[in-house]
Amino acid sequence: MFGLVAPILFVLIWSTGFIVARAMVPHGAPELILALRLTATAILLSGAALYARQAWPRGQRLGLHLAAGAMLHGFYLTLSWWAVNNGMPAGVMSLLGSLQPLMVAVVSVALLGERLPGRAWGGLAIAIIGVGCVLTPAIARSGAGAISIVPAVVGMIAVLAMAGGTLIQRGAIAGDGIAVSGAVQNMGGALVAIAATLLVGEYRWDGAPILWIGLGWSVLGLSAGGLSLLVWLVRHQGATRMSMLLLLVPPLAAIEAWILFGERLGPVQLLGFALALGGVLIGRSQGKKVGVVEPA
Repeated sequence: MFGLVAPILFVLIWSTGFIVARAMVPHGAPELILALRLTATAILLSGAALYARQAWPRGQRLGLHLAAGAMLHGFYLTLSWWAVNNGMPAGVMSLLGSLQPLMVAVVSVALLGERLPGRAWGGLAIAIIGVGCVLTPAIARSGAGAISIVPAVVGMIAVLAMAGGTLIQRGAIAGDGIAVSGAVQNMGGALVAIAATLLVGEYRWDGAPILWIGLGWSVLGLSAGGLSLLVWLVRHQGATRMSMLLLLVPPLAAIEAWILFGERLGPVQLLGFALALGGVLIGRSQGKKVGVVEPA
């Protein structure tokens, strides 16, 4: 029974990642929110790792975990939340995040010498065209719903950071315990978020209830509940089925953003959504496994 409920529950939880960001950033500085979120998650998972008596990494393994966390949680979330705070629609940012597995595949070709099937290259090309259809109309227009070029570029850099962190995950640290890996990597992300907070120098926090609700949901719902479901699904239903579920996240996030915030996509953008997700589906239909990580 749980095998039927778990996929639905996971998609619903995962789709709220950038919805939470969209709701919280008007009331608090995104860097400060993320610093608190990642620190709290690191403490929570540290307790879980100690309870499970998982061995803590040392030396080079510790450094790799911190580096992976800095990229996956620190740079990815800090940059993507900044983009959302500066006009990037939550649904569109979620769509960009869905390109991460294909980016990992391309970077693996460039840096690790892996071979990428022709279908994956074709899927990547279709996905890029789709993203262009989504972003171009919003960048071209002015006024409500417009996106400046800077948030769009920052959003893409955020996804590249996530892809880099995923490559580190696929190395020697892949076999470490889930709780201890999450604890150390969230520490790495927290260091980046704290540094960004100090660098930006913005400590806005108006104490609105949505801030505390969003923080609690981010730690317990997304980081603890969502990540646990992701691991369970990968281990019990396979990475391929898990990655197909992730394709449902951007459309659901776009619907949630439309209902909650009035974010709308035009006909060309809706076509772009379909092309981008179709391209990702084509690119991931080969047997080559690609890493799956936390999006928000």
